[in-house]
Amino acid sequence: MSISKLTTDKVKERADIVEVVGDYVQLKKKGQNMWACCPFHGEKTPSFSISPAKQIYKCFGCGKAGDPIQFVMDIEGLGFQEAIRHLAGKYGIEVEEEATQTPEQNLEQSERESLFIALNFAKDFFVKNLDTPEGRSIGLSYFKERGFTPQIIQKFDLGYALDGWDHLMKAAKSAGFQEEILLKAGLILQKEGDPTRLYDRFRNRVTFTIHNISGKPIGFGARILTKDKNQPKYINSPETPIYHKSDVLYGMFQAKKAIRDQDNCYLVEGYTDVISMHLSGIENVVASSGTSLTDGQIKLIKRFTNQVTVLYDGDNAGIKASLRGIDLLLEGGLNVKAVVFPDGEDPDSFSRKVGSQAFHDYLQANSRDFIGFKIGLYKEEFAKDPIRKAEVIREVVQSIGKIPDPIIRSVYTKEASSLLEIEEGILLSELNKSLIKTQKDQFQKAKEEKEAEDHLEELIPTQVEISAAETLKLQEKETIRLLINYGWQKLDQADLHLCQYLLSETEGIEFQTPIYAKILGLYRARLNQGEIPTHEYFVSQRDAEVKQVVIDMITPRHEISVHWGERHQIFINTESDDLALTAFKSILRLKRRLVQKMMEEAKQKIKSAELEKLDSDKVFELQQVYFELKKVQLEIDKELGIVIG
Repeated sequence: MSISKLTTDKVKERADIVEVVGDYVQLKKKGQNMWACCPFHGEKTPSFSISPAKQIYKCFGCGKAGDPIQFVMDIEGLGFQEAIRHLAGKYGIEVEEEATQTPEQNLEQSERESLFIALNFAKDFFVKNLDTPEGRSIGLSYFKERGFTPQIIQKFDLGYALDGWDHLMKAAKSAGFQEEILLKAGLILQKEGDPTRLYDRFRNRVTFTIHNISGKPIGFGARILTKDKNQPKYINSPETPIYHKSDVLYGMFQAKKAIRDQDNCYLVEGYTDVISMHLSGIENVVASSGTSLTDGQIKLIKRFTNQVTVLYDGDNAGIKASLRGIDLLLEGGLNVKAVVFPDGEDPDSFSRKVGSQAFHDYLQANSRDFIGFKIGLYKEEFAKDPIRKAEVIREVVQSIGKIPDPIIRSVYTKEASSLLEIEEGILLSELNKSLIKTQKDQFQKAKEEKEAEDHLEELIPTQVEISAAETLKLQEKETIRLLINYGWQKLDQADLHLCQYLLSETEGIEFQTPIYAKILGLYRARLNQGEIPTHEYFVSQRDAEVKQVVIDMITPRHEISVHWGERHQIFINTESDDLALTAFKSILRLKRRLVQKMMEEAKQKIKSAELEKLDSDKVFELQQVYFELKKVQLEIDKELGIVIG
């Protein structure tokens, strides 16, 4: 079965690029477009552009581009059909299916999609186990002891893995899942020494579903409830093609809206910490799940806010051991605060102990910026030890040096000077030394990378001049760009569309670049059906290359500010001000490039004829062809105003 065209059309009509992308990144308006740091590659300066008018996105850093459907496909790693299902769910559109008509449509789901389906099956299986006698007496009773309500259990897809070797495996195989997919999903294991013996990874444990940012299950954490010293307290899903621990934060799916609304993200350590804070009415919280904070997790937080508050258990030794996470957050461009709970308490235990309102009040009253927090942590240590104080000063300066924004660095330097009772100038001097060292290290690294690139270039011959074929390719691109952007517009007062002029002038010209030839063919075919195609027609194509090329052509990186004309009375001519002239010159340039390519080919034939010592009449004939082409080029040059010295 495949999704009907009617459903696909409804999704295309309803899905809004700003809403879809906004589920994953923090957007800011600039000019007519929205901008963000690209979710597909690491960057600190936004180069990811979203056009509400054209319903497309384009990253000028990594080149990713597309419409709302393509965005979901790219960020979730889904096929077209699954992306349609995802968006249909988001917009409450009923999915209609129809019998597949071709053998190609009957192919099995891709591996990634199969993994998503298998993990969703496992999630449902674990959740349903809570309704079994064993699940109620062990799993559900544990959750109730923790104060977890039915609503919270449902919200986080909490479940229970039955005590036994293969309950999940048998159920999954009965449902049609292959062992290979269950192994790749991390749901079953092979017995060491006997690969034919398979068994469930999760057994006799409560389960915590790990979701990706759009809410799909991608893994599990599981806690044992018995006191078995031979078993770890928690086990987790392994790395899989769809689950990369370093890029995932537990609870982000449930928290992302609250994080954006509150403009702050609470960062805790474990699953139950996240759930307990939700019970207290605080939803903007995620967990690193007991692992060291990674660059990928920091980028994930930064998609939704620049403010992060780290919550620490009341254990000074543990806090000091995990301070590197604060430096990583600072380096990632986040503004960091911290809260420490009383001795022996963590977010889970403390919230249950004092109640929701007192817990909320505690967070507000005890939140400190990272400078005050870090200095306060070591205050007793250096109170009577000048050497230790000097060490703490250097540590604080190094942390300030991680901050990319110079103004924020300056503010924190002033605060540190006051708290440490040391002259600001001394801190600034030490900070400058730290920054210079960092810059030198970065320069040395860049130098080594450049030397490696230069060495590689020495091994690869380079082309000094751009061939006529390359310049022709560029002009073919320009012709297609004009067609896509302005094809529907009239030329002056004449009853002639720009596309009609361009297509008539290129009749008989065979485009050399396959992708531009394909787009031109699609354009002609659509026009022959009585409709002038706009960019929407090409962006909606299933052909990813066509979609990518067209989006590149319709997405300018920079906009001319309206203030030049409105405030300063400075008016800048654009290509659309005189489309007739723009189109005329474009066609002339295309023909010039084509003539130059033909001249280049004629030259090669003359050289070959001379080397092969063909008769003089043949050589003369080829020379005449070359000179005729040269005359045509000169005529075109004259029209274009090109003067050849």
